[in-house]
Amino acid sequence: MTATTFERAMPLVLAHEGGWSDDPADPGGATNLGVTIGTLSLWLGRPATKAEVKALTVATVAPIYRQRFWDKIQGDALPAGLDYALFDFAVNSGPKRAVIGLQRALKVADDGRLGPITLAAAVKHKPADLIDALCDGRLAFLRELSTWPRFGKGWGRRVEEVRKAALAMAAEPASVVDPAKCPTCGKPLAA
Repeated sequence: MTATTFERAMPLVLAHEGGWSDDPADPGGATNLGVTIGTLSLWLGRPATKAEVKALTVATVAPIYRQRFWDKIQGDALPAGLDYALFDFAVNSGPKRAVIGLQRALKVADDGRLGPITLAAAVKHKPADLIDALCDGRLAFLRELSTWPRFGKGWGRRVEEVRKAALAMAAEPASVVDPAKCPTCGKPLAA
């Protein structure tokens, strides 16, 4: 488990999400840096415009990704590699669908909520095995979508690239967390 994986995962996700798009075949509609007009509207608390979506920057989308996706899948509580694989799944298909995928890989009740039972089960498994099972399940889910013929080639490539990067992260030695420092920013904690 590492609080720094978000910072490593964010550019990897953005590389797959790309820039501005308003493909009529994409149910997400107007999208930039992976943030749809619907997601931006929820974030702003009002209807967003296409111009606002087009104007998004990495700096403006990072907090959206952190709160609406990373925190929803409790990325900081998951083993390195698995956190990135689940994060990318959540961005691509929604946090609930991603958690269901993890729960099915773990063979626990698949209610789409990442609670203590799912977390406890996740830390008992080898991250590499869970990453493979999660990516296999993700591909199976994507193949069932009506939009697979249009987007499947790219989605399949994305899942395999995520699998490769996630497995590499999982294979890295775990970093030691200093209990006297904030795990997110590294600043000393007050006594």
